[in-house]
Amino acid sequence: MSPVRVRFAPSPTGFFHIGSARTALFNWLYARHTGGIFVLRIEDTDKERNGEQFLNVIYESLRWLGLNWDEGPGVGGEYGPYRQSERTAIYREYLEKLRAAGRTYEKDGATWFKLLGERSEVFDAHRQRTVTKVQVAPTVIDDLIRGRVERVEDEDFVIVRSDGSPVFHFVNVVDDIAMRITHVIRGEDHLSNTSKHVELFKALGAPVPQFAHIPLILKQHGPGKMSKRDQGALVEEYQGRGYLPAALVNFLCLLGWNPGADREKLPLEDVIRQFDLPGVNQSNARFDDKKLAHMNMLYLLEQPADRFVALGRDYFQRHAPGAPALQAEPGYFREVLLLSQPKIKGLEELPAYTRYLFSDDYPVDAKVQEKVLAKGDPQARLRELIAALPGWDFSSDAAIEEALKALAASRQLGFGDYQAVARLAVSGTNVGPSLTSLFRVLGRDRVRSRLERLLAPA
Repeated sequence: MSPVRVRFAPSPTGFFHIGSARTALFNWLYARHTGGIFVLRIEDTDKERNGEQFLNVIYESLRWLGLNWDEGPGVGGEYGPYRQSERTAIYREYLEKLRAAGRTYEKDGATWFKLLGERSEVFDAHRQRTVTKVQVAPTVIDDLIRGRVERVEDEDFVIVRSDGSPVFHFVNVVDDIAMRITHVIRGEDHLSNTSKHVELFKALGAPVPQFAHIPLILKQHGPGKMSKRDQGALVEEYQGRGYLPAALVNFLCLLGWNPGADREKLPLEDVIRQFDLPGVNQSNARFDDKKLAHMNMLYLLEQPADRFVALGRDYFQRHAPGAPALQAEPGYFREVLLLSQPKIKGLEELPAYTRYLFSDDYPVDAKVQEKVLAKGDPQARLRELIAALPGWDFSSDAAIEEALKALAASRQLGFGDYQAVARLAVSGTNVGPSLTSLFRVLGRDRVRSRLERLLAPA
């Protein structure tokens, strides 16, 4: 039995859509699951819309996601070239085969593919022209996801335009034949094209590959397919926001595929082992950015300390090159990043989340301040903290907690009587890491300075 050969065939006419990434992923997973070959083929025959910058986005996005291709641009292979713009001679060769078999004719300057069957001329009132209707037997497609699908082609169709350029249906089939593609895994929106493609495979005397049409990705809110204009639809957006590629891959795996277990976070090795086309759902999948953000948080949480710190530094360098964080002493930067790791959902939150830890110039939440200063005697608590700080051990969270509890007990108060005003003083807000962790990382002198600043009259 010939090895599985699948292909991902994007057009470089825009930025890389999340749906395209999912299609590439499912092809890649099936190739890895079966020990087959993953081919990258570029459909760049649309000269007006194609752009090298979009082509580079495709390459970079696939590499970022870890979807390395076995054959294709930059890698090579015996069935190249892998850009349709470089395959003109191949298309001419296959067009001559169809002509020799009597399956084409010229009309309106274009080359048409002639379906075989009973033919009649019918006036199309909508288009105000006469068209050729052909009565042929239904094309049966045994789709590996959709099941048995029957479609009837009732019109001949163009395969080469009047300007000499071949259309999608023709080059798509020719390339699949020439590259020995055994399985065509693509979006459900292509199902309507498949009967045309099957007729072309048969006319060219080539084996018909197995088809698998995966469900569409629906936009988050409202009806319809997720388009490139929808928020969260472009892969490069997640690269820019510091998402981990493993998190996006995990999320996309579950967007239309069910591993058969109540698990969300799946090691890629497990996905490769379990992935198979019968496990792909028929129903469309709805995109959920909150679920993706949660998945990213899970992956960030498990990053080793050194890796997380490196990711954070890289994010600051790319998105906040002038931030005080990059001027911080490396050991202090590491302490702050590790303090933040359990609390953030994404690296994009780091600049705002850590601002008060890297600079004394940070905003104070007015509502929080009003609420905290209106309760109890916050000025007294601040004075007591300032007086006690010199005798405290700042070497660990536990030591600071013990000292603070001892202070509270000496005043017949509780830990909470000091916590809100102390947190407001050192951070300007009422959320964040534990107060004892903040004290330890900021250090005695900076804590004292901030307590005094809040105590000072406005």
